[in-house]
Amino acid sequence: MSSREGGKKKPLKQPKKGPKELDDDDVAQKQKIKEQQKALQEAKAKASQKGPLVGGGIKKSGKK
Repeated sequence: MSSREGGKKKPLKQPKKGPKELDDDDVAQKQKIKEQQKALQEAKAKASQKGPLVGGGIKKSGKK
């Protein structure tokens, strides 16, 4: 009398999609993102050469 089919049924697996074709807008967008990431990496490299911006963190007084 009791069945073990409780809950939602899982959907059947969908076939994987093939490689989609890129148009000019997609290519331009990917190129723009790539350039932004390259500029960000260069900025990080320059910032790491200068050293830390803050020098101490939390300052404690000498009193107890």
